[in-house]
Amino acid sequence: MKVLVTGGAGFIGSHTVDLLVERGHDVRILDNFENQVHGGSRPTYINGTAELTSGDILDKKTWVKALTGVEAVIHLAAMVGMGQSMYQPVRYMMANSIGTANMYEAIIENPEIKNNLKKIVSASSKSIYGEGSYRCGQHGVINPVNRPVDQLARGQWEVLCPHCGNEMAPVGITEDKPPQNLAAYALSKYDTERLTLMFGDTLKIPSITFRYFNVYGPRQSLGNPYTGVAAIFLSRVKNDNPPVIYEDGKMVRDFIFVEDVAMGNVLALEKGRETDVFNLGTGKSVTIEQIARTLIELNGREIEPKITNEFRPGDSRHDFADIGRAEKKLGFKPKWSLKSGMEKLVEWSDDQKAVDKFDQAEKERIRYLGG
Repeated sequence: MKVLVTGGAGFIGSHTVDLLVERGHDVRILDNFENQVHGGSRPTYINGTAELTSGDILDKKTWVKALTGVEAVIHLAAMVGMGQSMYQPVRYMMANSIGTANMYEAIIENPEIKNNLKKIVSASSKSIYGEGSYRCGQHGVINPVNRPVDQLARGQWEVLCPHCGNEMAPVGITEDKPPQNLAAYALSKYDTERLTLMFGDTLKIPSITFRYFNVYGPRQSLGNPYTGVAAIFLSRVKNDNPPVIYEDGKMVRDFIFVEDVAMGNVLALEKGRETDVFNLGTGKSVTIEQIARTLIELNGREIEPKITNEFRPGDSRHDFADIGRAEKKLGFKPKWSLKSGMEKLVEWSDDQKAVDKFDQAEKERIRYLGG
């Protein structure tokens, strides 16, 4: 197929492009080479077999040019960053919400583009869920609201059952969990998701959107302090600074290697038969402290993580994916273990410049949002 990959010069996009080319697809990349991600230069890893188009998804003419002649779209172009989105909401909503809406206007206004499209795949985010899912021994599975600030101020980190007040155990999040959208970034990705599903049905173009969990791996920006925690921690460690961890460090997340995410994108393109939404994770949980200590060990550093026992309002306590739906409908099965994936990330980073901007990002967050 002739496939357009937006954000195809980025972290997830470039791995997706490589896999598409490997599997015989004809690929066109659309990317604006966002300075916050690429530092003002085009990355050298861009697949030379792919056609490269530079442009902004906020420009509808750029969309028309990029979409002309393609049979499928994998739409990954987006601004990424939970914290930053809370003091730059216009920037995030424009890029993620309006940028995606522009794609659909370009399709609607150009019948030749619409009639040629056979599949659209887009990137949503696990951030739309907010707090995770839990099981109470007395009341079963609960999807709670975010923890109250007064509870966090007492240093009581675990999520309590709203019915009996007992601590609950985290369970995998399924796709039917109601979204909470606790940050502007989350809301903008939910917009992307809903637009994909809505117009997939309306335009009769089979469309799949993925709720990515914590993606990590080579080509992740080591100078963007608003992106994934693995890259932020790695930049700290490589500069001999301790990873900073909030609360007690025992909160769990689901970390998925970028090549597994690329495979999910391609499976959706090749095997997805109907408009649907899927979690894309491993279905396994790991604590944030474990991630920090793994990266410290793999880099051969003698550093202790800084566990602050402080909190950030809006953070979830525990979240990890139930991936049963993607396994059943797409045949998705992650291949990379956390250990092998982290080893690959650290090996790649040996030749990369890591710029630790965590303190700068924290000062911005506190300036705009308070401590």
